[in-house]
Amino acid sequence: MRWQGGRRGGNIDDRRGVGGGAMAGGGIGVMILAAIGYFVFDIDPQLTTQVASQFGGTGTSEGRRGSPTDQAGAFVDVIGANIDDVWKSRIQGYRPPTVTLYEKGTSTGCGFGQAAMGPFYCPADRNVYLDLSFWAQLETELGASSADFARAYVIAHEYGHHIQTLTGVSQQVRSAQQRASGQAEANRYSVALELQADCYAGVWASNAASVSNGEVALEAGDLEAGMQTASAIGDDTLQRRQGGQVQPESFTHGTSAQRVEWLRRGYESGDPAACNTFQAM
Repeated sequence: MRWQGGRRGGNIDDRRGVGGGAMAGGGIGVMILAAIGYFVFDIDPQLTTQVASQFGGTGTSEGRRGSPTDQAGAFVDVIGANIDDVWKSRIQGYRPPTVTLYEKGTSTGCGFGQAAMGPFYCPADRNVYLDLSFWAQLETELGASSADFARAYVIAHEYGHHIQTLTGVSQQVRSAQQRASGQAEANRYSVALELQADCYAGVWASNAASVSNGEVALEAGDLEAGMQTASAIGDDTLQRRQGGQVQPESFTHGTSAQRVEWLRRGYESGDPAACNTFQAM
């Protein structure tokens, strides 16, 4: 993936190396990883609050604001800025989220965030939270691709949830889940929400080059790398990896095939209007 000549956004809250993020309790990482089939991405804010109340405080954390100078931080900055540029061209009055980089744990508007939860978006403070050590876990433990675009897909998926918050879709889903007849029905809404975020990631990828004069662009094999990662984090694949039975009624993010399909659909259309996953419920 081409990205190093891309625009820096400077909208990074870099808390790496800032104290106050140590994980409390030796078993918390194991506990969260045991549930990774459901919470690889996009931890429900209620869960982060539960973690905070059980395992640690929610003290404030302050980091360095701007554009990181290290390569890993610069990558997130450039990709985030490019995603912003795509969505600015699609949504009137679009306001970018802040991207917070942290290590191990940090305070958020949704409670105390832990690295073992994976990347997540908090609608309360409209921040995307990333512990960059998650890339290694995603690749070595879950079989995701190590390609730059595979990592960018993860970031773009989180931005997808920001779009859903801006458009009111997330709020509508939460209301529908509260009215649901049971957990299985509520989970179907969650799956539709997550698949739409995958589709939005594809929409970004399709438009990345056009808004950056080609400075940020996919290259040969990149889309396949993204689909490899999407496949690796499907609910059915993760449940099999955990050694349990596949239980469709418990899915919250969609099957591997669904995640690949909606990422592809977003990329091929380049149009967020093609991402109506709720119609497909």
